[in-house]
Amino acid sequence: MSINEIQDAIVEEFSVFDDWMDRYQQLIEYGKDLPPIDERKRTEQYLIQGCQSKVWLDAELRDGKIYFTADSDAIITKGIVALLIKVLSGRTPDEILNAELYFIDKIGLKENLSPTRSNGLVAMVKQMRMYALAFKAKAE
Repeated sequence: MSINEIQDAIVEEFSVFDDWMDRYQQLIEYGKDLPPIDERKRTEQYLIQGCQSKVWLDAELRDGKIYFTADSDAIITKGIVALLIKVLSGRTPDEILNAELYFIDKIGLKENLSPTRSNGLVAMVKQMRMYALAFKAKAE
């Protein structure tokens, strides 16, 4: 599936919920399904700057594709990073750098998050793109 097909599936999944409490519940479910990050990666080095809650993010390049792992100490934030991983993990650096993440607006995520959580979401996307840039630079 392409990045856009995955985003469309997420938009469709969230569109069945009229109430934001149900959407938050769905986010929490995504967070619960997120595989745990290696304990050794739960350090300052992997923390995303700009998030109110703690979010650890790591990436590795395998066969030209980037695979992300993450964790958070906040359940909603963990759900948000799980969604981002669902969309961006297993992609090439270029795919990640060129992806337009429209699902964030389409499911109403940005407008229904507190300003600090919204800033954290932007910081997570930025960090994932920074990994992609670094891996791309290494490959050239």
